[in-house]
Amino acid sequence: MTDVQGRRAIVVGGSLGGLTTALLLRDAGFDVDVFERTDTVLDGRGSGIVLQPDTVRWIVERHAETSLEAMSTEASVVRYIGADNRIVHEEPAGWRFTSWTTLYRILLGDFGQDRYHLGEFAAGVSQDANGAVVRFTSGRTERADLIVFADGISSTARRRLLPEVTPVYSGYVGWRGTVPEGRLSPTTHALIADALGYSFGPSTHICMYPIPGFGGELDAGKRLLNYVWYRNVPAGPDLDELLTDVAGFPCPVSVHPGRVQERFVREMRSAAARDLAPAAAELVNCTEQPFLQVVLDVEVPQMAFGRIAILGDAAFAARPHAAAGTAKAAADAWTLADALRAADGDVPRALEGWQEGQLKTGRALAERVQAMGRRSQFTNDWDPADPELHFGLYGPGK
Repeated sequence: MTDVQGRRAIVVGGSLGGLTTALLLRDAGFDVDVFERTDTVLDGRGSGIVLQPDTVRWIVERHAETSLEAMSTEASVVRYIGADNRIVHEEPAGWRFTSWTTLYRILLGDFGQDRYHLGEFAAGVSQDANGAVVRFTSGRTERADLIVFADGISSTARRRLLPEVTPVYSGYVGWRGTVPEGRLSPTTHALIADALGYSFGPSTHICMYPIPGFGGELDAGKRLLNYVWYRNVPAGPDLDELLTDVAGFPCPVSVHPGRVQERFVREMRSAAARDLAPAAAELVNCTEQPFLQVVLDVEVPQMAFGRIAILGDAAFAARPHAAAGTAKAAADAWTLADALRAADGDVPRALEGWQEGQLKTGRALAERVQAMGRRSQFTNDWDPADPELHFGLYGPGK
């Protein structure tokens, strides 16, 4: 095992993947700082996360204060709801869910804020034989033995190191929102509050599940119902207009709550009644401030660059249909820490060996979720009973 005590690592990006990476590198013996571009601690806007094994591995193995049951909700079934709220397919399930904010608070609490630097936007990176340097727009320059970029789909490192790799639009966006479960009618609540729920229409579908309340509440009646509704929008002027916020600024990746133009919110609410089961339409129409995310594909040919690594969405932005994006970032972090421990102090060699397996996992995931998206949004041959459509990072149900 390698003694890396005193070696420095920098993690660029302070979201879930970045915090998991920072915690594991610190456990491996590195002296770690995290640099986050936003100037306040992050807010997941109530978004939900499906808890796959890699996602919760830190909590299970290293965080004794919080059990999974104390930070997540559970679905007893996968339930497909058809016209007139008929249940068209149902099967047992054991998925657990949490909110983005709940998981973020646990990871940030474990890392601490003394070396979690806010308001630092990475603008450039370079390296020599002895270390790597990251430069920030503030004028700050930091040098380390290892720099890991976990800075998401708009990654600075990917743009600098792999300028030929650009996000590719899938042809559809995801409308998102959360609703306090107490606002729903008894009929709708009974259909979706205990389920991983789906509703399908021609070239569209919505995925729904319960998550903790804004303050982490888990009691029935105090939770949130979370959803992602996938809707096709052609590239070009229609998409550009949709992604222009209320102040007139373009938002190429996501339009935040309260920033979506009201005309698009009205159209979305109207379309829900036409295209979705009544229970799903009610959930959508009860959302006070829906927001949207562009569904993009990013695939890199390389994740290791000497003393620089990129991981998570910075490397592979996989469509959400397998609920594996957060799990993939966590798996990248765990395998990276293992590779560094085993590399006898040779950071470039560790990164080179690490990337092979993670590239393979990323490519397989990207291929699978793209196929899932085609079936639900374009060819309309999504079969609720097909086990190939189940969640999982390494394959359906895995």
